[in-house]
Amino acid sequence: MSDRPHHPETEASPPARILHVSADFPDAVVPNKTKAIQTLLELTQGCFDHSVVSINRRSPPVRGMLKGLLPGPARVEFTRFAWGECLSYEAPARGLFHRTHLLRLADTIAERMRAVPLPDLIVGHKLTVEGIVVQRLSQLTGVPFAITVQGDTDTKILAARPDLAPVFRSIFHEAQSVTLFAPWTLDVLEARLGKRTGPVALIPCPTELDTALAPQVGGSGLISVFHLQSHKRKNLAAMAEALQVLAKRGAPQRLAICGGGSEADLAGARQSAGDAPGLSFEGPLTRESVAQRMNAAAAFVLPSRRETFGMVFVEALFAGVPIIYPQGMGVSGWFDGCPFAIPVPARDPDALADAMAKAVSEEARLKAALAAWQTSPEADRFRRGGIARAYAATLAAACGRQAGSNLEGNAG
Repeated sequence: MSDRPHHPETEASPPARILHVSADFPDAVVPNKTKAIQTLLELTQGCFDHSVVSINRRSPPVRGMLKGLLPGPARVEFTRFAWGECLSYEAPARGLFHRTHLLRLADTIAERMRAVPLPDLIVGHKLTVEGIVVQRLSQLTGVPFAITVQGDTDTKILAARPDLAPVFRSIFHEAQSVTLFAPWTLDVLEARLGKRTGPVALIPCPTELDTALAPQVGGSGLISVFHLQSHKRKNLAAMAEALQVLAKRGAPQRLAICGGGSEADLAGARQSAGDAPGLSFEGPLTRESVAQRMNAAAAFVLPSRRETFGMVFVEALFAGVPIIYPQGMGVSGWFDGCPFAIPVPARDPDALADAMAKAVSEEARLKAALAAWQTSPEADRFRRGGIARAYAATLAAACGRQAGSNLEGNAG
């Protein structure tokens, strides 16, 4: 299902062929999707023959919704792209007939799979969406499947569709392996779906900003970095309210918001921030300048309302600044007991104010602990090289293979 050349087969075992099904992969239909999954494949493509079916849902006309429930193949348009095939399929918004349309999509993909050599493993990159597809593909082809969990979307769909809990439970427990980006996600899934007995891999999201900058004591205020279009999700209102709390306590702080957006995005962000004392908008940063700007601050603050992982938290740590992150999401579970990582309830501005004050008043102590972490083996698991090795081992085990050592040079 891919135009990408296969690795030549030698007398030694050829690379395992892995077919990935993802709705979060940049493709010819939607080029600006997040690159997290693509980066995982790039980091391990020396070990495996990866190909991708990138899926994109489009809403049918209202008149076509009920017609779409009639027996028959899915309405799918396929397009070749560099990693394999991208497709658009019709399905209503808000999860209407969610499983029905995904099963039909799987049937259509299975027909195309039969025209080419079958892969050694099929990977779906969300439990509650692509998981439905790859479980069906596995049933139709006999190829084992694995899943990656996207904490934000998957927990949201799990809560919204309790009627599908038996389906999601079967996917979670039948998968050859389950990869999660943060420990909190596993806690939530096992509480709802039961404790998994098969292999589980906790692997952080990779970022290219994983070169450590030594922490500098005497940072100038606090910093947050996000696109202004996401100001509600990133909880700018709570940050502004925390600044109000600190000012009333007689301990005002400064917070710089770095991030681009349209004029409307900026207007919306300013409205959410109100007249919070000490808050300023600095505009967008180039990718090359992010680490240096973070390094100049006392601490990084982002109490998001929802966050699967949040690569920016790891980027901040490598940039030499302590982090304040949302309790129970994002990087929760990765830094328990680390003084330089302060969890706060996302909807508690008073707790956020306490954390902001602590990050500034105890800057030297927190940054000393962070400096020690940056040079520890624990930090290596958040670098591209460590992530590549962990993900390669996970995929190889799911295929019944030994992990190869031919990782891409840019993996570190």
